[in-house]
Amino acid sequence: MASSAVALRRVVHRYAPPLLAVLVAAAVWASATGDIGVRSPLPSVVVLLIALGSAWAAATVRTRRWPLFLAAAVGWLVLAAAAAGVLASYQAGLRLRGRQLAGYLAGAAVVLTGGVLVGLAVGGVRRITTASTGNVLLLAACLVGLPLVFGLWVRARQDTLAALRDRAERLEREQEARADRVRAEERTRIAREMHDVVAHRVSLMVVHAGALEVTAVDPATVEAAALIRTTGRQALTDLREVLGVLRQAGPAVTPERGLETLDELIGESRAAGLRVSRQDEGVPTALPATLGRTAYRVVREALTNVRKHAADAETTVCLRYLPDGLEVLVRNGPSEGGSTLPGAGQGLLGLRERVELLGGRLEAAPVDGGFLVRALIPLAGAA
Repeated sequence: MASSAVALRRVVHRYAPPLLAVLVAAAVWASATGDIGVRSPLPSVVVLLIALGSAWAAATVRTRRWPLFLAAAVGWLVLAAAAAGVLASYQAGLRLRGRQLAGYLAGAAVVLTGGVLVGLAVGGVRRITTASTGNVLLLAACLVGLPLVFGLWVRARQDTLAALRDRAERLEREQEARADRVRAEERTRIAREMHDVVAHRVSLMVVHAGALEVTAVDPATVEAAALIRTTGRQALTDLREVLGVLRQAGPAVTPERGLETLDELIGESRAAGLRVSRQDEGVPTALPATLGRTAYRVVREALTNVRKHAADAETTVCLRYLPDGLEVLVRNGPSEGGSTLPGAGQGLLGLRERVELLGGRLEAAPVDGGFLVRALIPLAGAA
C-alpha cells in the first residue's frame, strides 16, 4: 500500500504541470467564448494568446510565481477569466508568507477594483457579472478567499508533517545514542568483570606453574609446568585483546588467525597430550581470508571438544580443497573414558551460525564410537 502511494505521488508530481496548463488554457478559452463566463468581443487570436500565456504560467509555477500572478491579472481584466486567478490565490496561500502574502492581497484588491471599473465601462453582461455589489463579493470569495485559505491549510499541514518527521528523526537519533551509550557501559562492565575475575585467576595459574617448573625435580613435571605456563600466558594475551575490543566505543576488528597458523594450533594440541594428525587433499589454493578464519575456528573448536571429552582418542584433521570451496573434517576415534572437562554446549552452535553466514553447512555427529565435525564452506559465500 505504501509503495503504491509513493508511485502515485511520483506520477502526480511528474505530470501535474502539463495537465494543469491544459486545464487553465481550456478554462480561459471557455470563459472568453461564453461557455463558463462572459463572452469577450476581442479577436480569437488575442484570446488564444492569453490562454497560452496563462497555460505557460501555470506550468512554470513551481520555479517562478510572477508569470502566474501577471496572467491572472490580465485574464481577469481583459477577459473576466477566473481560472488563472484561482490558481494564483492557491499558490499565494501555499508559498507566500508575511509581507509577500500581504502584497498579494493588496494586488488582488487592486485587480478586483480594476475589474469593477472595466465592467462599468463595458456594460451589459460584463457589468452585471463583475461590477454589481453581490457578484463582486462572491467573486472576491471564490477567486481569492477560498483558494487562499485552502493553500494556507495545505501549507500548515505540510509544515506540521515536516515538524513531526523532524521530531521522529531526532528522537530516533537520541534513542540510538542512548542505546550506544548503554552498550558501551555494558561492554566496559563486562571487560572489568573479566579482568577482575578471569585474568586474576589465569595469572595465578601462570605464577604457580612457573614456581612448579623451578622447584620440580621430575622432568615430566617440569615439562608439564612449562606447557601450562606458556598456555596461560597465551591465554592472558588473548584475553587482553578481547578486553581491548570490549573497551572500545565503536566496532572493532580483532585480529584472527587463519589456516596459515593451523600447524601451530595442531602443535599446541599435541603438546597438550592429544594425538592429532593432519591431512590435506586436493590442490591447495589461495583462499579468502574470511574462509580461512572460519575454517581455523572450526578446527579449533573441534580440537577443544576432543580435549574435553576424548583426550586419549586418535584425531585427524583433514582439509579437502574443492573447486568451489573447502571441506574441513575433524574426526576422533573412540575414547577409553576418563575425566572430561565441563562445557556450555554453545561452541558448535556458534560455529554453525558462522558457517551458514558464508552459505555453507556444518555437521556434527557421533561416528563409529567417535565424533565427526564436518564443515563445507563455499568460495562464493566468502568472496
